[in-house]
Amino acid sequence: MLEPEITAEVFAQRRQQPDAPILLDVREPWEYQTASLPNSLLMPMGEIPARAHTELDPDAPIVVICHHGARSLNVTMWLRNQGFEHVQSLAGGIDAWSRAIDPTIPRY
Repeated sequence: MLEPEITAEVFAQRRQQPDAPILLDVREPWEYQTASLPNSLLMPMGEIPARAHTELDPDAPIVVICHHGARSLNVTMWLRNQGFEHVQSLAGGIDAWSRAIDPTIPRY
């Protein structure tokens, strides 16, 4: 099984590939409006249990993102327990992405 977390640097490379993972943003709408990555799917953490099985493919690679990585790791582990085997959390969240990959993404 995959490691539970993926670094911003490794995800940046995987994002360029044809079979790029789905980017699942589990933050609140106001956070998503403040800073987000293109082509990400907003599904706030509280909505995951109601939406995951109808909107996500359990066989698809998924990277979960939040602000600093705590919520996304919790969601990653919950999804894995639900049978989503190809899920990873973006270590450090969008804050790490902004610091390491794209400084134009606002930090908050």
